[in-house]
Amino acid sequence: MTVQVVLPGVLADLAGGCKHLDVDPSGGTLADVLDELAIRHPMLGRRLRDETGRVRRFVNVYVDGDDVRYLAGLSTTVRDGAQVQVLPSVAGG
Repeated sequence: MTVQVVLPGVLADLAGGCKHLDVDPSGGTLADVLDELAIRHPMLGRRLRDETGRVRRFVNVYVDGDDVRYLAGLSTTVRDGAQVQVLPSVAGG
């Protein structure tokens, strides 16, 4: 199974400058995709998840356009060919 992970420039820098990564996770959940990313790009993995393995509060993750916070979080099913988009939150005023 292959999943495409899309990263904005600030996070792509932590993945060797790649904005689009093809990932072959060991399982079919978002957690599996993020585990594989962390193996390949440890600094990126630390930026996305905290010490307990949870997605950091100010990181938004979408699977095929759906916010995983409203799905099953890290247990969200990721199908073959899915697109996972990772975006840091933007705050300001």
